[in-house]
Amino acid sequence: MEYQINLNELQIQKKLAELTHAQADRLAFIDFSLQFFGHVARTDLIQRFKTGLAASTRDFSTYKQLAPHNLILRHQTKSYHRTNDFQSVFKHDPQVILTSLSRGFGNGISTGIQPSEQCFDAVRLIHPNVVIIASIMRAIHNKQAIKCGYVSVSSGETERALVPHSIINNGHRWHVRAYDRKSNRFRDFVATRFTFVDELQGPVHVHEASPYDQQWQQIVKIVLVPHPKIMQSKAIEMDYNMSDGMLSMQLRAAVAAYVLRQWQVDCSATQTEHHQGCQLSLANPEVLELIENTSLALGAG
Repeated sequence: MEYQINLNELQIQKKLAELTHAQADRLAFIDFSLQFFGHVARTDLIQRFKTGLAASTRDFSTYKQLAPHNLILRHQTKSYHRTNDFQSVFKHDPQVILTSLSRGFGNGISTGIQPSEQCFDAVRLIHPNVVIIASIMRAIHNKQAIKCGYVSVSSGETERALVPHSIINNGHRWHVRAYDRKSNRFRDFVATRFTFVDELQGPVHVHEASPYDQQWQQIVKIVLVPHPKIMQSKAIEMDYNMSDGMLSMQLRAAVAAYVLRQWQVDCSATQTEHHQGCQLSLANPEVLELIENTSLALGAG
C-alpha cells in the first residue's frame, strides 16, 4: 500500500521511503490517533500491533524525528498529546476515514478508494474537510465542547457553542449530533457546513452529554411493508429481504426519519404518496409520535 504524504520536505519523504511496510503502518497509526483523537500512548501501539515496549518506543522516536512539533509527552498520563502546531504526516482520505470510524476500526491507514471497473457506486456522499472531521472527532473522543462557525440555510453563518457526541451518515450526507448551547437542545448539524472548529475551554455539563439526548437513546420499531398500490408486491419483498411480507427495524429515534426519507417510505395515514415513487409504506404510523423530526418523512404530519 502506498501512502500519500502531506508534508513535502525531502527529508520526510526520504525517511518514509526507508521504512518497512509494518513500520509505516505503525507511524500512520500514531499520526491518525493524534489527528483524530488528540492523543496516543505506547500501550495503544502495543495492543494494536502486538509489538514490544522497546519497538513502540523506537516508533515514537522515529515519528518525532519526522514531525518533532506534532506531539508532546505528558508524563502524568504516560501518553503523547497533539500540539497546536500539528501537521499530519500522512494524508487521510475523508471517505475512508469516516467509513472506518463508523465501523469502529479507524487504524490510521487511509488511501483513496480505487474504483472498480465492474462494480460502480452510483451515489457518493460529499465529505467534509479532514481538518473539520478531525477537530469534531477529538471533541467527541475527549468529551469536550467546541466553538465553531456554521452556515445554515435560514440564518447564514453564525458562531455556535456545541457539545458533539456522534457523526452520522444519514444516507444523503454526514451530520453531527450535538447539544446546541444556543437553543439548549440536541440537534443535527450538516458536517460540510462547518467553517471552523476550535476547542472550547470549560466543563461539559451533565445534561449536554449523549445519555441525556432522549431522541438518541430512544429506540423505536419501524415496520415496513410493500406499498398497497404496487401490484407485484413480491418484487418489493425480495428487494428488502422481507419476512412474511414485512421488514422490522430497530432504530434510534434521532435517525429513524432519515431512514424513512432515504427509502421513500409512505408515512401518510391514507398511503397516498405512491405517485412520488414510494415502494414502501409504514405499517405502524403510530411510531411517528415518538420521533421529533418527522417533517423529513414523506406524508408524515
